[in-house]
Order: sequence, then structure tokens, then C-alpha cells
Amino acid sequence: MTHQAVCIDDPIVKQICDWRNKMANNAKQKIRIRLKAYDHELLDSSAGKIVEAAKATGATVSGPVPLPTEKEIITILRAVHKYKDSREQFEQRTHKRLIDIIGPNQKTVDALMKLNLPAGVDIEIKL
Repeated sequence: MTHQAVCIDDPIVKQICDWRNKMANNAKQKIRIRLKAYDHELLDSSAGKIVEAAKATGATVSGPVPLPTEKEIITILRAVHKYKDSREQFEQRTHKRLIDIIGPNQKTVDALMKLNLPAGVDIEIKL
């Protein structure tokens, strides 16, 4: 006899199976948010706002997890024509964070939509 057959026969067991399936579906749903910014303080404050808004609606939050920082180094000549030995280097660091919201509900999505985040933070959301 399969698990589904047992759930259909007994009404109490059916209720428990429905509840278990509902909880399993909620656990499988998650929102993955990746944040990128050049300023790490701005990034951390934005991540804190997202975590606070998600926890206020009852969702489980994992993170913010710091991801490896990308460092782009650009080397240019100081002089226009000669003096190749005289160079200058500039770098640009991109800081990243990852936040998983597990078991979101409609209130969680509404709270995330209403958040006012700064312009210097790039946000990628995957459902």
C-alpha cells in the first residue's frame, strides 16, 4: 500500500499528510538575493534591512553570507610618450553578499517590495 493510499483512507491521517505536504512545499520555496556594491558599509546596511524585513514577516533567513570580493586592477602609464617604467595602478573592489529567505509568504514579498534601498547597491533576485 502506498503512502497516498493511506492518506486517503483515514481523515485524520489525510489532514496530517496535507499539513506535511504544505510544510514541505514551503520549505522548498526560497528567495535567493545577491547584493553587489563598491562600498561594503552600504552593502552591509542594505543586507541588514532585507534580513530585518524578512524576519519581521516570519520567514527564515540564511545570511548575509559574504562572497569573495572581486578586485579589478588597472595599470596605466603616467607619462604620455615615454618613461614606460613609470606606471600607476588603480583598483576597483566589488563586494558581494548572499541572502536566502526560506519559506516566504505574501507578507514577505510585500515587505521586500516596499524596502527603500540605496542606488549604489545592485540586487539580483531568484525565486
